[in-house]
Amino acid sequence: MDITTIYWIVLGVMGLGVIGAIIPGLPGSSIILVAILGWSIATSFAGIGLPMIFIFIVLILSAGVEYLALYFGAKQAGGSKWCQYGAFIGMAVGFFGLLPALPIGGPLIGVLVGAVVGAFIGEYLYRSNLESEARIQQAFKASAGIVIASIIGNIIEALLAAVAVAIFVYSTWSFVFPPTLS
Repeated sequence: MDITTIYWIVLGVMGLGVIGAIIPGLPGSSIILVAILGWSIATSFAGIGLPMIFIFIVLILSAGVEYLALYFGAKQAGGSKWCQYGAFIGMAVGFFGLLPALPIGGPLIGVLVGAVVGAFIGEYLYRSNLESEARIQQAFKASAGIVIASIIGNIIEALLAAVAVAIFVYSTWSFVFPPTLS
């Protein structure tokens, strides 16, 4: 297989990684890192330098953005740690719970619904000292904060993933398509 074909395959996988960064619970940054590793192995690590190191740093940062967004979203909405724990547990239960029932799309739906339901339940349990209506209101507010923060976090993560892909293309394009002298 020639280097140009490998390059386009790597870019296609990276495109899937950027899409994966947008969708909650999918490992977009990891997919891009695997694509870069594949490219590095295919080219015997030629051209691995400062731009690639910068890409790794950006992708590692983007992996933590979603979790930080959930944390700050819950805090801004007045949610407790129980709300955050509930969201994480709900994501996991939703992912694995809907995987057998709906193999295509089920895990994605499970992650989204699970985070909201888990955050609501966690906050509802934490606020046991409140009246029933105030308790439901606070739990709803906290779970809405989780949803909004998750969306913002995914947008930031996707932007960082796109920046990483752009840096990769910028630093490797001339290796695959050397400039021709006219």
